[in-house]
Amino acid sequence: MTITAAAAAGTAVAPLTIQDAEALVSAARQAAEAAGVTVAVTVLDAGGHLLAFRRDDRAVLIAGETSTRKAYTALQLNAPTADLVDAVQPGGPFHTLPTALDRPLLFIAGGVPVHREGRLIGAIGVGGGAPEQDHGFAAAALGALDN
Repeated sequence: MTITAAAAAGTAVAPLTIQDAEALVSAARQAAEAAGVTVAVTVLDAGGHLLAFRRDDRAVLIAGETSTRKAYTALQLNAPTADLVDAVQPGGPFHTLPTALDRPLLFIAGGVPVHREGRLIGAIGVGGGAPEQDHGFAAAALGALDN
């Protein structure tokens, strides 16, 4: 999916659908499988509602919670979590940032916001691999929405 300039005010932007979410999950899982990694994938809509979740049986149990927190973090801050790692170090600007969703933020690479026509419509989180891998799988999944 390509991020474009923000649409004009008042212009309707199609929300993230369940079909979109399932395509994101499938694409992330395929990218992970190609790398020999078993992951959990979470997709949220713009309001933070769970649209799709998948944890493979071979993935560690914590991968599901990790993928969900990564997606929430990317959604709340409208930024890839890989870009936030330095900001959450002790003394960093986001080190003690409270959340509106009553969930602790998890700033490990693997959460990516999803945009349509320049507007935030959701987020995807991937957990189970190394942080750099998870970020790559989540970013690669955005290509499933290019159709």
